[in-house]
Amino acid sequence: MRSIFFILLLLSLHTLAQTPPQPYGALPSKRQLAWHDVEIYGIMHFTPTTFENKEWGFGDADPKIFNPTDFNAAQIIKAAKAGGLKGIVLVAKHHDGFALWPTKTTAYNITKSPFRNGKGDLVREIAQAVRKSGLKFGIYCSPWDRNSALYGTDQYLALYQSQLKELYSNYGELFMSWHDGANGGDGFYGGAREKRSIDNTTYYDWKNTWGITRKMQPMANIFSDIGLDVRWVGNEEGHAAETSWATFTPMAPDGKSEAVPGQANYPQSPEGIRNGKFWMPAECDVPLRKGWFYHPAEKPKTPEMLFDLYLKSVGRGAGLDLGLAPDPRGQLHDDDVMALKTFGDMVRNTFANNLAKGAQIKASNSRGKNYFAGKLLDGNKNTYWATNDQIHEATIEVNLKTAKTFDIISLQEYIPLGQRIAGYDIEILEKKTWKKIYTGTSIGAKRLIKLEQPVHSNKVRINITKSPVCITLSEVGFYKKAL
Repeated sequence: MRSIFFILLLLSLHTLAQTPPQPYGALPSKRQLAWHDVEIYGIMHFTPTTFENKEWGFGDADPKIFNPTDFNAAQIIKAAKAGGLKGIVLVAKHHDGFALWPTKTTAYNITKSPFRNGKGDLVREIAQAVRKSGLKFGIYCSPWDRNSALYGTDQYLALYQSQLKELYSNYGELFMSWHDGANGGDGFYGGAREKRSIDNTTYYDWKNTWGITRKMQPMANIFSDIGLDVRWVGNEEGHAAETSWATFTPMAPDGKSEAVPGQANYPQSPEGIRNGKFWMPAECDVPLRKGWFYHPAEKPKTPEMLFDLYLKSVGRGAGLDLGLAPDPRGQLHDDDVMALKTFGDMVRNTFANNLAKGAQIKASNSRGKNYFAGKLLDGNKNTYWATNDQIHEATIEVNLKTAKTFDIISLQEYIPLGQRIAGYDIEILEKKTWKKIYTGTSIGAKRLIKLEQPVHSNKVRINITKSPVCITLSEVGFYKKAL
């Protein structure tokens, strides 16, 4: 009987070691997990507005003004890739209503311009260059149309939905369908030159309009002010809050009921909402220059500024969406190309060498051999360390064997099971004494902690101090910022 009991006990322990933790809270979908892998992408603005040196087109520009002297999709995408961007969202139609593809829905489109002798399709050229470079492609088709005489009437919705269908049908799989909150105001409107206001919570029939997206492009993440898949971070400065939750519950302005598309609760957007109803991570959008369109008097952000934004967006579990603005030639300016390359090199060189590689690592608790602490250093974000169900606090100790100098610490949760950790601190061994160097709250998809000064130590301790359920963590890294 004792032998049978012992065998059953071993079998029970073995089963526990093989059993993954239960999910916690709202969870990311397959398309959202794919979006998290992208981390940094660009949104490209290039319409007649570029040639007017304006930031927003009124909708009355002559299509003939759209005449880039040396359009080069490959040059733009090569520069983006050098900057570390893994996707491009093309503004196929901005608020001015000018369509960059030969659409049947409006005469105000690229075929009326001199581009490629009226036979061009800029959407296709960008899409092909993007895919050839191994990047992902997305589309933004503005719902506001300052050119269309139908805008503001009950006939416009069918036109807009037809535009989306054309774009969804003809340019391959999309990783994003991007939408913003600019809706209604003054415009050309077929020559009326007036102001037209709409109710943006009902006018576009978002439930059925986004139903088209889901049906035709099931892997396209829908971005808008309140989500569905990706929410706006609430600013155009490129950063999330220090504490950053991927979960969110969009609320109406009264703060008592859930929002409908067209509404947004900006105060909570930068930080998100702990235990929000939906997995709805933040996108941090920011132009490479001051404006979204090219203006000759502006200069791009410096690589140092871009690296700081990377830490405060991707490094806070969000995505960084960097605005790219081709000049009237139809290329990125040399200043932009250089800024992107230097920034991309800085990120690549910084994170090329995990100083924890080959280190000894141990945890105060592990769920079993499938979830032991060594998973944190295997370079595979799909494996993870986990504690037993009843263990909500734990310590990881990393022995680097020899003292290393670092100023960036990287932590990643295993987000397919939800965002769990809500408190932690980090210590280094200094002169045989443990010294606390950082205290944090959220981790999520990725947490990049930039220390004020580099530290030098051979041992690091990560203390998870707050989690409502058992802990999961997929990766740990220590890095020295490249100059």
